[in-house]
Amino acid sequence: MAKQKWYNDPKIAEDPVYWKPKTQIWFWAAVLALAAVLAVTVFIPSVEDVKEPRFYQAILAVFVAVLLFLYFYTLGRPDTRKKLFHKAQFILAGGLTLAIWELLTTKSAIFPLPYFPGFAGIFSVMYDDRFLLLRSTLYSMRLFFVGMITGTVLGLVTGILIGWNRQWDYWLSPIIKVTGIIPAVAWLPVALAILPSSFTTGIFLIFISSWFPVSSMMAAGIIATPKSFFDVAKTLGADNRFLLVRIAIPHAMPSMFTGIMTATAFSFTTLIVSEMVGAKAGLGYYINWAKGWGAYSKVYAAIIIIAVEFALILALIGAIRSSVLRWQRGILK
Repeated sequence: MAKQKWYNDPKIAEDPVYWKPKTQIWFWAAVLALAAVLAVTVFIPSVEDVKEPRFYQAILAVFVAVLLFLYFYTLGRPDTRKKLFHKAQFILAGGLTLAIWELLTTKSAIFPLPYFPGFAGIFSVMYDDRFLLLRSTLYSMRLFFVGMITGTVLGLVTGILIGWNRQWDYWLSPIIKVTGIIPAVAWLPVALAILPSSFTTGIFLIFISSWFPVSSMMAAGIIATPKSFFDVAKTLGADNRFLLVRIAIPHAMPSMFTGIMTATAFSFTTLIVSEMVGAKAGLGYYINWAKGWGAYSKVYAAIIIIAVEFALILALIGAIRSSVLRWQRGILK
């Protein structure tokens, strides 16, 4: 019997994570779509003036080259190739969207400036303002990580105390229930009046944004630990420290990571809003400054950077979660 192709293997086709059709058609369609975007930007004349279109063209060319490299690199590596082919339809949709948007904006001005810049113009601005955007990004990331790490650590401690000890639950649960329903940005006027600088104000707001979801999810995970787990461990001579560290906290880890990812989303929103009011640097400040001058290409450039940062941070948290909770792979979505 002839050896079955890997992408028709029913065992691989039933993969609960990479379940999209394992055919090469979608992949090559995605490559052609990105190549078409590149051809549109290079060969069709532009109606709108773009100062440095080559930067966007170079990014598209690199993306196409990376896809081709991955195709040949994954030859003989079915586990890696199915991951690549799983994303093919999404890449195809993205390529078609970019091509249509470029035709409607830069190439025809059907969607006119300044509110609808093409991606060539956005990336041109990103290249021109690269040093200012880099400084703004570093400032925002410093503010984000200080506030996020502080809120996450204290949220984990608070969640453990609430979930494990009824005295702490008695005193802290009402505080969390009251403060948790108040949006962090609602504290902005109070924080600006009390705290010494816009930087500490941002840290405080991001701390609140991350503290509540992490503490509540951690406490819920510990409380949900089945009583039978503790009974079996006590029968074998386990003390309270063992019950907490080896049973309750590991059981709460899926909820903990859910809380951290939720806190990341809340914190990013709070970060940008806090930088728009009173700050003298950061991507939120940059967006507010660019909007005041009607430079919407700069606004979209900053938004793209924010989206990339958020995606990378979520990917990092997801990789850590997948490593810590590898026993869940294929069981839970």
